[in-house]
Amino acid sequence: MKVYLDNNATTMVAPEVVEAMQPFFTELYGNPSSMHSFGGQVKPYVDRAREQVAELLGATTYEVIFTAGGSESNNMAIRGALEVVGADKRHIVTSRVEHPAVGGVFQHLGKMGYRMTELPVHPDGTLDMDAFGASLTPDTALVSIMWANNETGVVFPIEELAQRTKERGILLHVDAVQAVGKLPIDMEKTPVDMLSISGHKFHAPKGIGALYIRRGTRLAPLIIGGHQEWGKRAGTENVPGIVGLGAAAEQALEHLDELDEVEALRDRLEEGLLSRCADVRVNGKNRVKNTLNASFEYIEGESILLMMDDVGIAASSGSACASGSLEPSHVLRAMGVPFTAVHGSIRFSLSRYTTAEEIDYTLEQVPPIVERLRSISPFVQSSAS
Repeated sequence: MKVYLDNNATTMVAPEVVEAMQPFFTELYGNPSSMHSFGGQVKPYVDRAREQVAELLGATTYEVIFTAGGSESNNMAIRGALEVVGADKRHIVTSRVEHPAVGGVFQHLGKMGYRMTELPVHPDGTLDMDAFGASLTPDTALVSIMWANNETGVVFPIEELAQRTKERGILLHVDAVQAVGKLPIDMEKTPVDMLSISGHKFHAPKGIGALYIRRGTRLAPLIIGGHQEWGKRAGTENVPGIVGLGAAAEQALEHLDELDEVEALRDRLEEGLLSRCADVRVNGKNRVKNTLNASFEYIEGESILLMMDDVGIAASSGSACASGSLEPSHVLRAMGVPFTAVHGSIRFSLSRYTTAEEIDYTLEQVPPIVERLRSISPFVQSSAS
């Protein structure tokens, strides 16, 4: 059996999305900016996709800009907003548990002279709101915070953060890559200034995303050139990807009410691992419904993953963008996960395509793997002595 439990890394493109995209590779291949009929017949599909994404976000169509994915959206939001603010304000705020697509940008900006505050989190992964309040100053130009953590699934209180930054006149960017399709989002009711999404996290293809920019928010373009996206993002539109993103957005909105079923399977996996394996801890609370981050003490997560892969189960030890690194997760270290557990952490992330049979198979296979690795672990032997 093949079991895919790494949906926070990427998802299968939904069959309905593939079907919607297909004509734009072979029949409707015109450039939507062209004046002739080949282009003219394509533009309505781009417009419809923008409507679909806007509906998913509770936004208006002119607030949605298509990008190549989450990393571009994050860069465009953070760097574009700061370019407009200029030298008047040089303080920026983020958290210690951000994805590298935000954390890396902040490190770059720090080298350029910006003063950076990285907010701590509590041991359960939730944001330290007292530290957030204390971090805001008259010099603060921008706050960039994720909505849901990619490793633990912990959800941050974006509505409260948005209200507090709005009161202070501070721009707020939200990395919602791991939230879209897993949480209801309504930008009309949540005063976020900019919000990033990535299609391949909710059953659209890779290489397509979007940036929500609230009407009235000034932003300098990251990619300069043509007039596309109202001059905010130059480059010929990726029409198949845009159509796929729109179709996936529509599907995500339709399937939001099925998240309780995903949560039930996640909890079944969680309870099964806790009952069948000793010395296991679950990292994080108040999580999106598809994510389980579990630490198996005294053994290496990479070894667990390799042995799981041998029996057809795919999961992750954290962010796919940090794979290959021997360093323990910066997210779990920020949460204070002990040394005996931080290296043995596995992220299981489900989708609406995950089945009960797959979860049961995983529960059959993982406990013997853990037991075998602990039998040869020097950490277990040293702790016993």
